[in-house]
Amino acid sequence: MCREDRGCCLCTLGDFNLDHPLADPCRSLSERQFIISTGYFDAAFDVPYHLLNTPGVYTRFPFDTISRPSGLDLAFANNALSPLVSSWDTPLPSTGSDHVLCVITLKPPAIMLPPPTPHWAFLDLCAVEKALESFTTLPCPSKPTPNRLSRWFDISSTRLTSLLTSHAPSKRPCPRSKPGWSPRLSSLRREYHKFARISHLDPSPLNWSNVKCSRRTYFKAIASAKKTHWSDFLSSATPRSIWTAKRFAFGRPPQRFPDLPGDSDPAKVAEILLDHYFPSKPPPPPLLRLTRYEDYTPLTSEQISRALSKSSNTSAPGPDHIPYSVWKSVHRIKPSLLPSLLDPLLAHGFHPPSLKKALGIVLHKPGKPSYDSPSYFRVIVLRRTLSKILERVVASRLSAQAIICSIINSLLCGSLPRRSTADAALVLQHNVESFHRLPYKVSTLFLDVKGGFDNVESPSLLSLLHRNGVSPYLVQWVGSFLRDRTCRLTFQGSPRLFAPVSVGVPQGSPISPLLFVIYVSSLDLAIPRSLIISYVDDFAVTVASPSYRTNVRLLQKSFSSLKRKASPIKISFSVPKTELIHWRTTRSNEPPCSLPVQLEGQLFYPQSRLKWLVFIFTPAFDPRSHFSWRYSLANAALATIRRLSPPRMGLTPYLCLSLARSLLPPILLYGSAVWNPPPSIMGPMSVFWHRVCRWITNCFSSTNITCLHRKACLPRCLFLYATSAALPA
Repeated sequence: MCREDRGCCLCTLGDFNLDHPLADPCRSLSERQFIISTGYFDAAFDVPYHLLNTPGVYTRFPFDTISRPSGLDLAFANNALSPLVSSWDTPLPSTGSDHVLCVITLKPPAIMLPPPTPHWAFLDLCAVEKALESFTTLPCPSKPTPNRLSRWFDISSTRLTSLLTSHAPSKRPCPRSKPGWSPRLSSLRREYHKFARISHLDPSPLNWSNVKCSRRTYFKAIASAKKTHWSDFLSSATPRSIWTAKRFAFGRPPQRFPDLPGDSDPAKVAEILLDHYFPSKPPPPPLLRLTRYEDYTPLTSEQISRALSKSSNTSAPGPDHIPYSVWKSVHRIKPSLLPSLLDPLLAHGFHPPSLKKALGIVLHKPGKPSYDSPSYFRVIVLRRTLSKILERVVASRLSAQAIICSIINSLLCGSLPRRSTADAALVLQHNVESFHRLPYKVSTLFLDVKGGFDNVESPSLLSLLHRNGVSPYLVQWVGSFLRDRTCRLTFQGSPRLFAPVSVGVPQGSPISPLLFVIYVSSLDLAIPRSLIISYVDDFAVTVASPSYRTNVRLLQKSFSSLKRKASPIKISFSVPKTELIHWRTTRSNEPPCSLPVQLEGQLFYPQSRLKWLVFIFTPAFDPRSHFSWRYSLANAALATIRRLSPPRMGLTPYLCLSLARSLLPPILLYGSAVWNPPPSIMGPMSVFWHRVCRWITNCFSSTNITCLHRKACLPRCLFLYATSAALPA
């Protein structure tokens, strides 16, 4: 597909017969396949082209549940066309080959400029420091009611945010802003339009020749200016701005507008999305009065410092547009300010309505043929950073009390200190191997909670906390935190109005995973030779018996018992996502067991390879599958960052080193705390790490490996593995 007036190619589709990590991160590629495909992909991205295919999803239809789609069919589009791609489908009849014609629907995007926001990167900290010296919060009401305390907090926080906003310039990004623009380009543009107007009035051959010459000069100058600006930007990049360079290099996928049936305007679209993602629930009882609790421990500046230390400066802010970096500066200048603002709220167990407002960013799920259903979108909830600071403090206090009060047992993982995904995987493997030594046959059923956070009933959660002896001020604060929430959906053309929403536990909150873990802590079964391990909303039910057939009956019985215990608290399991595995030892000579488990009329056959908590498990705990997958992901990541440093231009070697050292080892060696990479995988990993060193140093392929690592200032892969494996300990 080409544009006639400029002769540039907008879209390219074809049977490329190429496999590349960017198109399929899960496929294991040979060195020859990687070398052959890299040149084509580098040339495509230099145009620049964007890959329309979702990684791992291709344009071959129909999808077959038996065989895996191949990576031969790819589609590319440049910056001019990719925002216009609305949907693609295959309604046409077969052509007789193994490919089906693809119909691409183009639709102009709706562009709406965002409102002006403070440019916090240019905040005048010297002026803020002088202003904060005389700034004090208003005295808290002596006998506060919910309305009085909420009004006091709104006035105090508004005074503080207004002070900060007044010392930061405003910014309003424009989609047509060109950072590489110069006065010469403006002159060439005026000259081109002057000749175009003359040619329109007098279409003579001479005038048309002047138009073509001026247009050719103008567009060549634009291309040269873009290339020069990009090279200068990369050469002067810093470790902090390297991710900005990555975003500029790859761009962002064009956002799809919700094209829902029955919608007449953006307000109707917002209403449909709110009803889908936040279904109505009975509201919790209203809060009529406030009490200052005697067992309350005052909030200190050290607790605020710990909460801020766990917060990322790059985290997206909520409706007030104030990032964590601003609050860190305020707390560093005046440590007593934030505790004086948040302490009265926690002392009375109250969360004001202004901190319950959130932005709901509507994002499309990639790889969908059309976007005419709310299920093809997801909502990312952004909350006020000041509220999340208080939530982190409460989460720290509540987790400590939950462990002391024995609400949470040792098999509940997630959002708790020293209970990570690696801990859950190690506990599962340890118990399976312990059962094998007895010896027993062991089977595990992996379940996923349907809805997760949205199904938490506030009265049941508060009753559970109160029965187990949690401090009354924390119980009261949790109840206030969960009621009367509002959200404003954000998409192109959306009405900028907050609407009340009914949620169980809000998404994007630091305390939400902990509240959910406490809520499902009662889902435990007293069955001999069995255990239930959970990581937030992912459950693993393991049973052991003399035979796999008995395991199947025990798993079906355990699922029925879990379902009965979860029904009173309105928790259900997503049965279609259930997976089964029959464990075996490496020395077992028996054929693999193929007995399925039947749940709600559906049969689930045992898997030979499944993914749970970002780990790839096999029946014999063979780590080759997991590290082969990590190796493919690392290859895809390297192919991505190599575009930032082409030969003779781009990033400096120091920045390449910083990028490779911070990005690639966590991807490549994730899981080394659980398993040891076998020699068959460690060899390709070492070769991959040598390729990383050559990319950093631009050394020849025949360079001595010892000299290569010294010049790149990177240790060998074996040393990286040893460090990564010892890090959790």
